[in-house]
Amino acid sequence: MTMHLAELNIGRLIAPTDDPRVKDFMDNLDFINGLGKRMPGFVWMMEGSGEPGTGNTEAKIDGDPQFVSNLTVWEDVESLEKFVWGTVHKQFYERREEWFEVLGGMHFVMWWVPEGHEPTLEEALARLKHREAHGDSDEAFGWTWLKDAKMYETHRCDAA
Repeated sequence: MTMHLAELNIGRLIAPTDDPRVKDFMDNLDFINGLGKRMPGFVWMMEGSGEPGTGNTEAKIDGDPQFVSNLTVWEDVESLEKFVWGTVHKQFYERREEWFEVLGGMHFVMWWVPEGHEPTLEEALARLKHREAHGDSDEAFGWTWLKDAKMYETHRCDAA
């Protein structure tokens, strides 16, 4: 069975989505998401409302309108790494402190899914909770768990 790599990244914006403090982030969501969808190895992305400039911000966590999530599936870790650190996405990743609060817990998780599976946000949040409670395992992991992950070693900003 072919397996693909799912990833969830969550964050809490420092202000509501229509606030000028997060305008640059919101103005570029469609561009960055569109770039990801055109990348070799991209498989699937959880979609939001479909309204321009809203990305996945409609998918609330715990009903909090400032919590945003990104849930995608990739053919392999190399494809995800190339998008995260080998495109203009890296410039936005490096600016995340301008737009997002520092969370007290885990904010990123990956896991393997069967080809064709589109994970739900609930499934992804359960994986994140599992990683936070038990550390990296086959169930839920970060970059260091993946032998084939290379770019994160030189491009990451922290040990996520």
